[in-house]
Amino acid sequence: MNLKIFSSIGGILWEKLLVIGAGGVASVAIHKMCQNSEVFEEVLIASRTKSRCDAIYEKLKDGKTKLSTAQLDADNVDEIVALIESFRPLMWLSI
Repeated sequence: MNLKIFSSIGGILWEKLLVIGAGGVASVAIHKMCQNSEVFEEVLIASRTKSRCDAIYEKLKDGKTKLSTAQLDADNVDEIVALIESFRPLMWLSI
């Protein structure tokens, strides 16, 4: 479903979204999110390799979606909890 249609018929606006992962699939998903900035207002990209997050950020930083990056060991539950508590996303995706 088109995200504009979804949001206009009462769908959720994903104001703050945490994306855990910075590989090929995550990169494509984040690009699509940034193309729909009226739905995805702010995205935090987190991965074990922060340089991969930063590379995605550099490609998309001039768009309307606010982007930020963080280093995160997704095997470390305490790190995940701390990042979620500090960023307070509406939803998080591990892709």
